[in-house]
Amino acid sequence: MGQKVVFLDIDGTILNHDKQIPTATKEAVKQLQDAGVIVSIATGRAPFMFQDILEELNIKSYISFNGQYAVYNGEVIYQNPFSADQLEELTAYSVDHNHPLVYQSVDDMKSTVTDHPQVEESMGSLKLNHPLMDTEYYKNQPIFQVLLFSEPKEQLIYEEEFQQLRFVRWHPVSCDVMPKNGSKANGIEKFIEALQINWEDTYAFGDGLNDLEMISKVHTGVAMGNSVQQVKEAATFVTDDVDQNGLSNAMRKLGLIQ
Repeated sequence: MGQKVVFLDIDGTILNHDKQIPTATKEAVKQLQDAGVIVSIATGRAPFMFQDILEELNIKSYISFNGQYAVYNGEVIYQNPFSADQLEELTAYSVDHNHPLVYQSVDDMKSTVTDHPQVEESMGSLKLNHPLMDTEYYKNQPIFQVLLFSEPKEQLIYEEEFQQLRFVRWHPVSCDVMPKNGSKANGIEKFIEALQINWEDTYAFGDGLNDLEMISKVHTGVAMGNSVQQVKEAATFVTDDVDQNGLSNAMRKLGLIQ
């Protein structure tokens, strides 16, 4: 038997609709760890946004920023920040079109605006506050992901203008922006290569559009019952809703836990 690894999305997968971790999920993660399975988070969130979850579940490995930054057992094994030119051009274009940005580093995030309703709304859905404004933030440290606040039809304009970047919607008024090769699948590939794990021993659980490549890439991809349709279609199988212990039920079905 090879070393197994399980990648878990956060929102809608680990966290239920009330942004809580179900008891059954905590127990399932503990059982996996006790059995020697590597449990890694795979999220669009920045590391500073899920330290509490890492602590609560005793997880020390993660893929963050939708694959731009990978950590195994507390050690950084892969990072893929934006180039300065990419950020300069995106910032200038967004200012011209009155679309706010939020720059995300490993430790913090800053906004190009203050008190913007779209930023308030989308960040509020993650139980986070509107970031403080710092229009120069991207010039002073590596930025791994940018949040663009706009309507879906406006995202199409950015996709046309910035073909070297990737735009993945996570909220009606916001999308994640990352380098063109950015995806959870890319981060997972770097993780797997570094640890020399066999692909047949890889599992992933997710529900959103940013989970699509990850669910397709691993050997066994599980869509939560609350997943968007595209993820369900890409998955090995679909489990129950996150509020119906979909995560632990799927792990049992797969024989990962008892």
